[in-house]
Amino acid sequence: MGQITRSRRAQIQREAATIRIKGQRDGASLERIVTVMRSTLPELSPLEAWRLALGWSRGQAVTQVADLYLADGLRPPALSEAMLCRFEHGPDRPGPEYAGMLARAYGAGLDQLGLRPRCVCGADLGGYGQQTAPLIVPGVEMTAAGLPAVRESLRLALLDNPYGSPAVVELAEAAVEHYALNYSRHVPAHLFDEVHAARGLLGDALAAPVNATIGAELRRAAGWLSALLGNLAFHLADHSGARAHLAVAASFGEHVGDAQLIAWAYGAQSMVARARGDLPAALRHAEASAAHAVGQLGHAQAAGWAMLPTLARLGRAADTEHALTEATAALAADPAGGAPGRFGFDAAELALHEAEAWLALGRSDRALVRASSSAASCVAYTPGWAAATLVVAQAEAEVQPGDAAARALDVLERVPAERLRSTARARLDALTAALGSSGGAGVRDLRERVRALPPPATQHG
Repeated sequence: MGQITRSRRAQIQREAATIRIKGQRDGASLERIVTVMRSTLPELSPLEAWRLALGWSRGQAVTQVADLYLADGLRPPALSEAMLCRFEHGPDRPGPEYAGMLARAYGAGLDQLGLRPRCVCGADLGGYGQQTAPLIVPGVEMTAAGLPAVRESLRLALLDNPYGSPAVVELAEAAVEHYALNYSRHVPAHLFDEVHAARGLLGDALAAPVNATIGAELRRAAGWLSALLGNLAFHLADHSGARAHLAVAASFGEHVGDAQLIAWAYGAQSMVARARGDLPAALRHAEASAAHAVGQLGHAQAAGWAMLPTLARLGRAADTEHALTEATAALAADPAGGAPGRFGFDAAELALHEAEAWLALGRSDRALVRASSSAASCVAYTPGWAAATLVVAQAEAEVQPGDAAARALDVLERVPAERLRSTARARLDALTAALGSSGGAGVRDLRERVRALPPPATQHG
């Protein structure tokens, strides 16, 4: 639908009020009033039509939702009139929590409000708050159901050939591919358990393989599984575990001569070292990653993921610009484009690292542009979207603290805590620090929400 002019919007409001008053005078039900409104005024979304049928302004609707939170003994959220406007007119949609509260406030069902999530294929996914699977983004997330099946297939093949076979190698490689391509679709803790269990199945075959060729290929698969475990441990805030798994990955890569695995493992080690604040180690690992990089995409990843953010954190502006130029040129020269999955690299990820580099160098204006570009290139509500959105908020913090806080609260409302990676948590911490003593209900609410976040993993792992 095209852009609605200001005058047409005012006319819609007047006509909707007339329909509401006439319906109330005639004793029509609220649902009937909404039906008449939408048939007469096709520009209205279901969510907006129900609000207008109630005779509420957006401010009144926000107050009603806040009152429900208070009645439940909860602190009211950062829902604003601007956010509700975006929910009504698109493209934003409320997350499960806001959708449920809006339905309660309006006295309507999710279907009636147009808020029932649907898969990209059109299949109904059930009501918000009633999903048995950890779905957030229709058509993007996956349940954990497929994970045990992949591991079970590998286990059955090893029962038949305990010391390996071509079939076992193929299944191990398929498991790596499945875990890597679907990395962002699973809760990190769940995926960690499955990858760990799959790698453990290879123990006997690695100790006494049926022949040298099978042994080498199984070591390669075990190396990539270790790389995944290292990345998952990092996203669960287990830095020491991440270092151990990534060191194993690099060792397997060197043993079988897999330069791509070596480069990726060193790049990930650079990321972990940066998070620990050990910038000299981060630079050594970044240089090792660049030295082993394979192909244009590999060079783009080493320069953009490892070198660029490390050099920026070190304050080496000229070298940062050089790394950015190298990464951009290499990514553009890659004939296949950004490879999908955890081991790949793409323009959205490069824009994210560039934005954080500009933040480190004190250039919030440039950071805002590149982070916004990254967020726009990501599927909404995925980890990449969350990361870029939080960097946008960091770039806004100094001049627009209220907007920055609202943006971060939106991430927290849409992404359950168990899906928040340690990197997102670190960005939230950096944002609250950047907001400093800024006032406003949104900023105060953000600080409280961040403090109340549960740990990324329990004492049981």
